[in-house]
Amino acid sequence: MTDGLGPDNAIWDDGEWVSWDEINQQIQYKEWRARYPNADLSLVPVFESLIGTAEEYYYLTGRHLQVYGDIGELYGAITHGIKLHRNYAKGSDGRLGNHFVEVKTITPFKNCDVVEINLERHFSKVLIVKINADFEVRGKLIDRKALPKGEIKGNRLRIDWAHVEAK
Repeated sequence: MTDGLGPDNAIWDDGEWVSWDEINQQIQYKEWRARYPNADLSLVPVFESLIGTAEEYYYLTGRHLQVYGDIGELYGAITHGIKLHRNYAKGSDGRLGNHFVEVKTITPFKNCDVVEINLERHFSKVLIVKINADFEVRGKLIDRKALPKGEIKGNRLRIDWAHVEAK
């Protein structure tokens, strides 16, 4: 036996011991691939850990961590395959093929489900991500030209989640 593997913690397959941990990890990756077909699977545990940490912190303290923007961006990377720019990059949050994508996140503590989009930024798609009070995450990717007509103040467009979800 090598690596402490044997009949108590592994199975014999094709001439070697395979640990139950390795088998469980492969099952987990298959489940993630089914749920997130465009994902870089190495990001999924980070996303799940971050949303879990935010939820646990809230239930322990009644306060929110300032991580929801990052959760929204990770959600976009996982669900749509968005390649994120470096932090604080000007113009957009990431790329999806030849498209620049702006990610806007609705946090669980907001009084209203509205996002504000700066129309002067350089993007051709917007991903609006909603994290509800139960820490469930959903999103909607929209072409810039298909954005619902919302309230415009100066160079900013305000869009209600209800209008996005209805499309």
